[in-house]
Amino acid sequence: MHNLKHSPLVEAPEFIVIDPHKAMMASSLDKIRVQGGTQLNGEIPISGAKNAALKHLCAAMLTGDPIQFTNMPVGLKDIQTLAALMKEMGVEMTLRSDGVMFVQAKDIHSTEAPYDLVRRMRASVLVMGPLLGRFGEATVSLPGGCSIGTRPIDLHLDGFRAMGADITLEEGYVKATAPAGGLHGAKILFPKVSVGATENVMMAATLAKGETVLMNAAREPEIIDQGEALIKMGAKISGLGTSEIRIEGVPHLHGMTHDIIPDRIETGTFMIGVALTGGTVTLKHTRTDFLTSLIGPLQQAGVTIEESGEDVIVHRNGKPLVGTDIMTEPYPGFATDLQAQFMTMLTMCEGAGMVTETIFENRFMHVPELQRMGADITVQGNSAIVRGVKKLKGAEVMATDLRASVSLILAGLVAEGETTVDRIYHLDRGYENLVDKLEACGAKVFRESSRQAEE
Repeated sequence: MHNLKHSPLVEAPEFIVIDPHKAMMASSLDKIRVQGGTQLNGEIPISGAKNAALKHLCAAMLTGDPIQFTNMPVGLKDIQTLAALMKEMGVEMTLRSDGVMFVQAKDIHSTEAPYDLVRRMRASVLVMGPLLGRFGEATVSLPGGCSIGTRPIDLHLDGFRAMGADITLEEGYVKATAPAGGLHGAKILFPKVSVGATENVMMAATLAKGETVLMNAAREPEIIDQGEALIKMGAKISGLGTSEIRIEGVPHLHGMTHDIIPDRIETGTFMIGVALTGGTVTLKHTRTDFLTSLIGPLQQAGVTIEESGEDVIVHRNGKPLVGTDIMTEPYPGFATDLQAQFMTMLTMCEGAGMVTETIFENRFMHVPELQRMGADITVQGNSAIVRGVKKLKGAEVMATDLRASVSLILAGLVAEGETTVDRIYHLDRGYENLVDKLEACGAKVFRESSRQAEE
């Protein structure tokens, strides 16, 4: 492969400037205003999967060779935050506005991930596996709490210990050191399914000596995509998509080019948006096979979904939506990242539906905000009974996390009057050009920057 510094892609004029601190300050006070009552009709391009792209960036540190990604969601704050962290470590990278990205971790001068960046995005802890596997050491800040519940990294650390790493905790930082001969293969049984632990340990195992077997491993499409990219880099991995993944360590990995899978959560979010508003929308460059747990309940509610090549056409059949029950579970079960959006849809259904959350303990924080808009929701432990109402009313509401923020925007699309969603910096972490995509389909939605508000 050609050297990153001499790549013709680097000469492209449109670059993404990586400064997550400025970006966070700029968006922290922004609001989104939504005028309800308009159907969605048109086309929406689906971005590359955030939850795959972040792991791909981390995996790029497993080699010093140049890596090229396409369909990278470069506009997301999470991508830019991780890119900033990696640049501080010495990784060279170029982000282009067309989704092409070059990464080369040839000259890493630091194996530490500082608190200031890790606290903004928990996925930053996923640099530990690649650093530990390739360099034999990693120092990563503990990520701290999370608004949707505790997400400890104990399973990550237990996996590294099983491979011979020495783990210590000092002043809020996890320090991991491989034994003199490097990490070694191990049989690792996760006590519960963990996407992050599966990904982190799998990356470290690609360069460990011998075979590593991950049992009760996560099966998400993003993990399959990550594994396939690692295989392109020379890794020996089998069992992707099953609960037992086997990794035979190799001495080194090499460069490659990889097209990131479409974002299934963004795809599902817009499917639910069409269900709420009515109309017909073509979702470009995506697929349905990784959303079967959502498509079934949507079809029961009265939504038509069909594939057309690389596109998915979503249509509301004109009849009232019908309430149905869902329970979040690890993949292939119903995704917790679509729970808030689906609950919003249930508020406008005939009858009632029950939402049971089994992944995170605090993921009903959007309920009080939906209630402000007139939703009839009763929470009982980890379940919520949603009784459909004839209409929602616009109100000032506050986003509490990434998926809750978009659920409130969806509610605003069908609410009577205007809805103002505050604290939308959560939204910028995981939805690329959301306002533009909705506007292109007829939605009356616009972003008000803090500067505009002051004027």
